[in-house]
Amino acid sequence: MPQSYPQGRTDTLDYMHAMLGQLRGMAEAERFDMLTYLIEMAYIEAGDIIRNERPARVYPVRRKGNA
Repeated sequence: MPQSYPQGRTDTLDYMHAMLGQLRGMAEAERFDMLTYLIEMAYIEAGDIIRNERPARVYPVRRKGNA
């Protein structure tokens, strides 16, 4: 059975934020320090994007015809 994912950017980001929180807890419980840190950074980044404190994209989108 295929996995059901949220529709739309906001729903997707909320879902990812929640999953990252769970993964962070799992990594922390197993004392995977570096993995915990990296997941924490992704969790914080997702939260910042949700609150519009950070752009969703780091690099501008390249359009056809632009070099």
